Amino acid sequence: MNANEYEEAKRIARAGTVEERAALARRSDMPPELLFYLAADQEGVVRAAVAANDTTPAQANRLLAEDADEQVRTALARKIAALAPTLDAESRDRLQRLTYETLQKLVEDAAVSVRAAIADVVKDMPDAPRDLILRLARDVEIPVCGPVLEFSPLLTTEDLLGLIDQPPNPDALAAIARRPHLNETVSDAIAATASSPAIVALLRNGSAQIREATLDSLIAQAADHVEWHEPLVRRPKLSPRAARALAAIVADHLVRALAERPDLDEATAEFLRRQTVKQIAWRGPEIPTHRSDRPQPAEAMAKATELTTRGLLDDTTLLAAATRGEARLVAAMLARAASLPLAVVDRAATLRSAKGLVSLCWKGGFSPKVLEPVQALLGRLPPSGMLVAVDDGWPLSEDEMRWQLAFLMRESRARA
Repeated sequence: MNANEYEEAKRIARAGTVEERAALARRSDMPPELLFYLAADQEGVVRAAVAANDTTPAQANRLLAEDADEQVRTALARKIAALAPTLDAESRDRLQRLTYETLQKLVEDAAVSVRAAIADVVKDMPDAPRDLILRLARDVEIPVCGPVLEFSPLLTTEDLLGLIDQPPNPDALAAIARRPHLNETVSDAIAATASSPAIVALLRNGSAQIREATLDSLIAQAADHVEWHEPLVRRPKLSPRAARALAAIVADHLVRALAERPDLDEATAEFLRRQTVKQIAWRGPEIPTHRSDRPQPAEAMAKATELTTRGLLDDTTLLAAATRGEARLVAAMLARAASLPLAVVDRAATLRSAKGLVSLCWKGGFSPKVLEPVQALLGRLPPSGMLVAVDDGWPLSEDEMRWQLAFLMRESRARA
């Protein structure tokens, strides 16, 4: 800048319009003394331009950190935060120490927008000061802590576990759950929280590593959390067991989505395609229709009798019918095998009685491996509500099962 230009700049700084002064404050060739002068301008837009100017002297930056205008401090925060990797509190350079002090002042600013501006700039810096990252991660305001929790590569597993244990904000858990390539340890900790939004975020995070046991646990709880269903169905990896368990509790359109997954074996896909359990569980008890492919009770009992005569009323046949979703036939097979009226089985299904259905399977001479399909199909029970085999044995004592059967017989007679 030559002498004439300098004099013109001084004139504008003192008497120019707001637009002219702001334009001057944005110039990168301004002498430090003019920028310092403009840092005290009466118009916030001019001071904000000075705050954003990379050539503004450190002394003026420190002055602007105390500015009454939040927008000025926010503009300054973005600029100073970009310098964070180069700053050192112990530096012998006086101007660098002054810039570090300015950043510290802005980190403590009462305005959320100022602290959030810093967090936005440093959130994914691999060389930002670790103490700065930890301070921002523990900020109580989600616009401040959220970006750092979600993206900062400087947060260790130990840091994240501590923040999950004592989150600075309820929404902080979801921010952590969205982190790219989350490891199994952190995923386990998020899954163990009572935060449904965080668990949804975890399930939607396709890069998050989730142990199969953790996923099974979430599926077992999912009957009470409809918001988990879709992200569970869309997880990148699902075992056949997990897919079948989900089919018992999610809406029918999600069962179809499960069936279309390319990573499932054909037997599981076929099971899902035939699955009608979900439609029953989601929409309530099935309404009788006149469709010819749905046998009436008498027809179902006749089929069960035929199977008995042919020696085919066994686990394999029952499981095949359950896989096809043939609820009436399965009920008839239980009734015929147990030598009980069909009304007794129907009563157990209406009551959604896990104990009653288990007792009917036992009475019919079936093995414990039929328990889960029968409870899912007839009782419309989610995995969390089922009684499962214990060491390949029955989950109830024989006395308890006999009592359950007597109860169901009394109930069915009372309603006859």
